[in-house]
Amino acid sequence: MKKQYQITVAGMGYVGLSLAVLLAQDQKVNVYEIDAQKVKSLQAGKAPIKDKEIEEYLNTKPLNINAYTDAETAFSNTDMVIIATPTNYDLKTNRFDTSSIENIIELVKRYAADVPVVIKSTIPIGYTKAAKSNYGVNILFSPEFLREGHALYDNLYPSRIVVGTAGNSQKEQKAAGLFAQLLQKGAKKKDIPTLFTGSSEAEAIKLFSNTYLAMRVAYFNELDTYAKTSGLSTRQLIEGVSLDPRIGTHYNNPSFGYGGYCLPKDTKQLCINYGDIPQDLIGAIVRSNATRKAFIASDVAKMKPGIVGAYRLIMKAGSDNFRESSILDVLLLLKKMGVSIVIYEPMLSEKSYQDIPIINDLAEFKRISDVILCNRADKQLQDVKSKLYTRDIFHVE
Repeated sequence: MKKQYQITVAGMGYVGLSLAVLLAQDQKVNVYEIDAQKVKSLQAGKAPIKDKEIEEYLNTKPLNINAYTDAETAFSNTDMVIIATPTNYDLKTNRFDTSSIENIIELVKRYAADVPVVIKSTIPIGYTKAAKSNYGVNILFSPEFLREGHALYDNLYPSRIVVGTAGNSQKEQKAAGLFAQLLQKGAKKKDIPTLFTGSSEAEAIKLFSNTYLAMRVAYFNELDTYAKTSGLSTRQLIEGVSLDPRIGTHYNNPSFGYGGYCLPKDTKQLCINYGDIPQDLIGAIVRSNATRKAFIASDVAKMKPGIVGAYRLIMKAGSDNFRESSILDVLLLLKKMGVSIVIYEPMLSEKSYQDIPIINDLAEFKRISDVILCNRADKQLQDVKSKLYTRDIFHVE
């Protein structure tokens, strides 16, 4: 391996920034980002997203990393481009919006022709092959398996590395091998399982992996719905079921529904990729999540509260993400039922969110809320346990 490569990472979300920091330990990394505020933050050595390990590495490690809003500066003289831009699910087209990826590929063709391009953004099955044909560039796909708030940790200790090529040329195979080596070199974990596949197989691995995780969330949520409706102990049921080693004790804590960056959009995209291929389970997972949120809203409404308070909109502790937040969907359902709602979310400075009032005085929030919704338990709510509505059975006594 060459002593040092120049790598350009496009996108400064969880995926892009965690990869940039990982690689900047040994390589020269340029980050391209259209959000000037994020660039300014990184140039000042501060993380524009909430991630403990990223913050720690930026503060303590001698990283060779720079950020730019200027494309020519970011892409010129680079040896490899990694695309980690957002691909939100478009409800109008029923597929991922991949326009941000295409924008980056156009920049690569203009400023860094012939360098390998690795897509890290989540994409539909078959996208990489189509992009290679349409743009005539050496494009690979490598799925990410990261948790929000722990993205760098999961790159330092990855469960596996998967790199997919759209063809079998020596050039593609060499680029795939180099990218895997770069990830391995930056990681702390040794002997990382590494799999080289076709690009469509790699794309499918990503979607099927996340859909399986969504299925586990949906399964234990439906178990909880049955237990709560039937007057049974959810915790006892789950502890008994999970003692089977074939099932295990992970991803088994009930919630208001799965949400966040990946699971909602990936499950929907996989359903679309099936097309006319027979399936029942994949579609049922998507429907189950909607059913769960409707059940939670109905269960809360039956309590006839004067005011329902939502404690935090973030999906999980250590995250700063509201995207596809399950608690927000529950709130919107309650709002349609005519229930009065307030939100406590210290990350928001506005007076309202989705036309729901925000109260950032925690004591006042606790005082006026008759029922407090909390997707995941928090020690700040210990003094109002009698008001708490959560399905977080393992963190609330």
